[in-house]
Amino acid sequence: MSAHDRWQVFRGESTDASDLLFSAKRSSMFQLKTKLDVFLANNTREEVCDFKVKGSWFERSCAVYAGESSTIVTQMHKKHTVESILIGKDKFMVTVYPNIDYAFIVALIVILDGINSSAGGGG
Repeated sequence: MSAHDRWQVFRGESTDASDLLFSAKRSSMFQLKTKLDVFLANNTREEVCDFKVKGSWFERSCAVYAGESSTIVTQMHKKHTVESILIGKDKFMVTVYPNIDYAFIVALIVILDGINSSAGGGG
């Protein structure tokens, strides 16, 4: 995480600007629901996001959209099972649509978890 609620994801162990894969930032400072704007490394102007994450981490559900469109590329929701209810072990169902990188989606989920485990997270 960097200043102003911005997260940067790099290739491997690098932090060199040439190895930046993407960055994500909160759509606004005050949020009831989680909203992230995601910018691929080649989108340096950041006028329009490449992906948008919207959802409620409290409810453990979210969707990833292609840019500012309504096209969903990934959906995640909490899977309610006997184990999750009795033991409190959360399980998730993640649906990744074709031509979307799984590692990219996992990185977004890690960012969401980090946001929401620190300082209450805002939903």
